[in-house]
Amino acid sequence: MPRKGRAILSCHDKTGVVELAQLLAEYDVEIISTSGTLALLQEAGVPAVSIADFTGIPELMGGRVKSLHPKVHAGLLGIRDSKLHQEQMQAHEFPWIDMVVVNLQPVKELMERPGISPDEVVEQIDIGGAAMMRSAAKNFRYVTVVVNPQWYARIRHELHAHDGATSYDTRFALAREAYECVAAYDAAIAAYLKEHEPKPA
Repeated sequence: MPRKGRAILSCHDKTGVVELAQLLAEYDVEIISTSGTLALLQEAGVPAVSIADFTGIPELMGGRVKSLHPKVHAGLLGIRDSKLHQEQMQAHEFPWIDMVVVNLQPVKELMERPGISPDEVVEQIDIGGAAMMRSAAKNFRYVTVVVNPQWYARIRHELHAHDGATSYDTRFALAREAYECVAAYDAAIAAYLKEHEPKPA
């Protein structure tokens, strides 16, 4: 990750995220965050901006739409050495995004909550976080996607070792894990919906 890069942090499990954010800030990385993680970072004195301030669009539909914005996904998916991508990013004044640190609420934990209804489960399905995982993982040549706090120590080590960057091998491994995470998340939701499918009249 080059200096003056950007990272999006949006974590259900906030274990270790403050320490990682503090190191990113030391490397002059602009930190962008969603509401819950943003509040934690600001409380810890870590400079960060909200997704809403970054995109210029407030959270919509009761939080259903936060990070689903071209400025986010173009920044994640753009090929850095493509002249076309560079020109389009410049035309729309979109910056590159170099890292995504995101983890989802454990869906099985949600489904097993006493008294929760199928409608309540569906309302809690994460769309934006999973979409950022997929976009960042697809572009692992340039973007680091971290979906498990167990990686934070290694990421901190690599940032120190590579002057604020991560290695290709690590980005590849992280991308694979991100796709595994999204696949397992979607499979659990599909199984739950199948179990609660309305019976024919």
